[in-house]
Amino acid sequence: MSKNIAKTLVFLSKKDETTSVEIEKATGLRQPEVSIAMQELRRRRWVEKRDIKKEGKGRPVHAYRLAVPFDAIIDMIAREERAKIEEIETNIRKMRSQLA
Repeated sequence: MSKNIAKTLVFLSKKDETTSVEIEKATGLRQPEVSIAMQELRRRRWVEKRDIKKEGKGRPVHAYRLAVPFDAIIDMIAREERAKIEEIETNIRKMRSQLA
């Protein structure tokens, strides 16, 4: 998981609901970085988006909130990372067995 996604996720865990502008200000990330992070978090169904209509013309503001409890997300990330470690260790064992 990228640092930008992690920063965004931690910030979201501290808020009931927030906007991308608030995420940018709090994390020091640029708009495109927040946008990419939010796309990934929404793809994983960890975050929900709500459009806030502004008065007059212009794009709506998007409000975001966690769709899954933060602890559950951390557990999922930990399982994914452990699986990656196991795969690497398996590959190393296979490589070593080729030397024997």
